[in-house]
Amino acid sequence: MDKRERAELFRERLSDAIRSRDMNRSDLARGANLDRSTVSQLLSEEAPRLPNGQALASISTALGVSADWLLGLSTHRGAAAEILDQAVQIAETDRHPVDEHLLAWYRDAVGAKIRHVPANLPDVLKTDAVLAYEYAGETLRTADQAITGTRDQRALLGRAESDMEIALSKEALEAFARGEGLWSGLSPDERREQLEVMGKSLSDLYPSLRLHLFGATDRYSSPFTVFGQKWAALYLGQRYLAFSNTRHIQLFASHFDDLVRHAVVRSHEAGAFVSRLAEDV
Repeated sequence: MDKRERAELFRERLSDAIRSRDMNRSDLARGANLDRSTVSQLLSEEAPRLPNGQALASISTALGVSADWLLGLSTHRGAAAEILDQAVQIAETDRHPVDEHLLAWYRDAVGAKIRHVPANLPDVLKTDAVLAYEYAGETLRTADQAITGTRDQRALLGRAESDMEIALSKEALEAFARGEGLWSGLSPDERREQLEVMGKSLSDLYPSLRLHLFGATDRYSSPFTVFGQKWAALYLGQRYLAFSNTRHIQLFASHFDDLVRHAVVRSHEAGAFVSRLAEDV
């Protein structure tokens, strides 16, 4: 956006904010301690201009809106405290791999890239047997509900316009193959089937679904998902921190891209790599 375009956007948002507050130019001039001629110049359709820093701060305070919103740098129009409430939200979850929050975010991002770092294996690639094992002791949701929810997610990702990237620790996948930690009670046959299904899915769905395996000794990441340019959700366990501010979303996307750049198994190799793990179980 060049300077003139930003000035025009500023003029439009300033006019909108004045109308929303049921004010006129004189009211804004008094509230922001500015000359009425200055306000008139800022609202001129013929030659829109941007205010200096002091005037911008005074105008945003008088109108109760964000200076970043007036300049087109944010989609949130509220003042700073309100922006934080809007941009960072807490979404409750019942420890279910696909609850209503996730499904809504996935639907919102259809046609855009989804970047996902799972807590263990990617839910969308888990077999029914693995989901049943993982949620066998769950009190909030049954294993059947987990399986049904995951199928709903797969249906969304199976659409032609789907574009999903997953970044996972290579060591976490190898630990699953060996039946370590969380997976110690899962039989070799069930682990083998999971890896076979996962390997085939990665090969069949490539490039719309891409898995990158990074080294745990080189990189670390908490589980999170970036849904296009609209949302980023950080999974905390029983709840998510959901971010809608553009800068926050870009930060998560940049971290994901760093994991991809340092992948030790690239996405075009992932299907074959997982299938080899299955053979060794």
